[in-house]
Amino acid sequence: MTHPAIPSSAREAYGEIAPEFVRYSEDLLFGEVWRREELSLRDRSLITVAALTAGGMVEQMPYHMRLAMQNGVQSSELVEAITHLAFYTGWPRAAAALTVVKQMLAQSDQLDNKGQK
Repeated sequence: MTHPAIPSSAREAYGEIAPEFVRYSEDLLFGEVWRREELSLRDRSLITVAALTAGGMVEQMPYHMRLAMQNGVQSSELVEAITHLAFYTGWPRAAAALTVVKQMLAQSDQLDNKGQK
């Protein structure tokens, strides 16, 4: 089964200084690992958001939360997963992740409202 390419910002962000990092990101991580059939893209997205939340890696969350939603995860499911994670990863990390969801949804609403005018 052929899947559409998963967009990566690695080339724009690091291409000039770390071409091998870009290659690993695009070819190995998103090209091979994310395409393994043992887990769906949706499941991989939820796991990734959980890992980012657990690690407190807020910088990567907007990209992966948008990708999760593209992969079929509903915003309410992201909120529920993060709420569940609060008890395992710590309240501050969950609160930080929920802040990212809130900001992302606010941006989405702003885009939707601009399109309706």
